[in-house]
Amino acid sequence: MNYEDKTLTHQGYRQPVTLPTSNDTPATPTAYPRARNHDRNSDRLPLPNQHRPLASPDTSPGNLPRDHHFGAIPVSQPVFSALRDMGYTEPTPVQEQVVPVMLEGQDLVGQAQTGTGKTAAFGLPLAETLDPGEPHVQAIVLTPTRELAVQVSGELRRLCRRFKVVTVYGGQPIRRQIDALQRGAHIVVGTPGRMLDHLTRGTLCLDQTRIVVLDEADEMLDIGFAYDIERILRLTPTSRQTALFSATIPTRIHRMVYRHLKRPVWVRIGGEAEPVEQVRQVCYEVASRDKNAGLEEFLQSSPSTSSEREGQGQTLIFRRTQAGVERLVSYLRQRGYAARGIHGGLSQAQRDAVMGAFRAGRLKLLVATNLAARGLDIPAICQVINFDIPQNVEEYVHRIGRTCRMGRPGTAITFVGEWDLEAFEVIHQHVGDDLKWGRLALYS
Repeated sequence: MNYEDKTLTHQGYRQPVTLPTSNDTPATPTAYPRARNHDRNSDRLPLPNQHRPLASPDTSPGNLPRDHHFGAIPVSQPVFSALRDMGYTEPTPVQEQVVPVMLEGQDLVGQAQTGTGKTAAFGLPLAETLDPGEPHVQAIVLTPTRELAVQVSGELRRLCRRFKVVTVYGGQPIRRQIDALQRGAHIVVGTPGRMLDHLTRGTLCLDQTRIVVLDEADEMLDIGFAYDIERILRLTPTSRQTALFSATIPTRIHRMVYRHLKRPVWVRIGGEAEPVEQVRQVCYEVASRDKNAGLEEFLQSSPSTSSEREGQGQTLIFRRTQAGVERLVSYLRQRGYAARGIHGGLSQAQRDAVMGAFRAGRLKLLVATNLAARGLDIPAICQVINFDIPQNVEEYVHRIGRTCRMGRPGTAITFVGEWDLEAFEVIHQHVGDDLKWGRLALYS
C-alpha cells in the first residue's frame, strides 16, 4: 500500500492522521491506534452545525409526518410507498427490533442470520431521519466487499428516494466517483480502502456525518480492515449514531463496540452463526476425484439447468481458491453448461459483468470463491453447492445463506471428501440434526 502524507483535521475535534491511498488492500498495522476516549455514561454533545438523530420525528426538518405503518412501525408516505414497491408487506424480526431503536437515535449492535433483511433495517431509519435539504454527507455505510457495496447502494436508492446515494469502491475509475460526490451525496456506501482514498484526496468530508453503519463487521475484520475502520471513525463526529451489524460477535467485535459505540442496544435474532431455518441441508460423501461427476449428477436435474425460463432457479457453487474456480468453470463449459466464475483475481469490469448477468437471471450457474459468500441477494438462487467444504462454521453459514433469501425455499449441498472429515465434524456438531446425509447415484 502506498501512503500519502496528508493531515486531516475537522473543526478541531479530530487528531491529525496519515491516510493511505488504497485499492481496497487492507492495512496490516502492528498495533491499533488508541481511540479517542469518551465518557460512555454521559450524553453526546452535538458539534456545531451537527444534528443528532432525534427521538421525536416531528422536530427534525428532514422528516415527514408518519401517517402510515409498516407492521407496528410508523412510517412516512415516501417510505411506505418505497417498501410497498420493494415487496415488503410486513417487517422481518430484525427490522421489527432494529428500526425503532435507530429511529430513537440510539447506537445499536445487530446480530442476525444472513438473509433477514438487515439492509432495510438500517435503510428505513436513514430514509426517515436524514434531511434531503442538507447538501452534505449525512450517513456512511461501510461494507467488506465491492459486490456488497453495490447491492446495499441499490437497495438504499429504492428505499431512500429523497436522497442521493453514492457508491465508492476500488477497481472502478475514481474520477467517476469524484464526479458523483461533487454533484452531491447524502449517503455514501463503500469499502474502507476506497473511502479512505477519497478522504485523502479531499473529495469526501465526514464533518457532518450523523449516522455510521458498519455492515458485516466481522467480515471486514477478517479481511483486515480493522485499522482502516478505526481511522474512518475518528474522522466522523463523536456525536454520530453508530449501528454495527455482524453475523458473529467475536472478541474483536466486542472491542470495537466498546471503543466506538455509546451505550448501544443489542439486538440478536437467532443463535450464534445459525443457518436460516428454511434451508434444506444435505451432505454427500464423495471422493475428491469424483466431485466433478457428483456435481453433474445434481446439475442434470437442477432447475438451474433443466428450466428454459430466465432466472428460474439459479445455482451457486463454492470453491476455495481462484484456480479451483477457473478449473471447474472450464470443465463445466466443456460439458456444455453455461457457467461463469467470479473471484478476486478478476478485474472490476469482469466482476460487474458476471454479477450483472447473474442478478438479471441470464446466468444460472455461478462458481465463486467466498467473495460471493456475503451480501449476495439473488432471490432465484435455489441451491448452494459446497464443492469444497467450508473451513469453519461461520463460512458454512454465510455460504448456505445465499439461498432461502427472505424465507424462500432452497437447498444447501455439501461434498465431504476424504480430507474433509475434521472440518465437517465441526460443522456437523454445530448444525446438528438439520444436516442430513445423502447418497450419490454414482456410488449405487
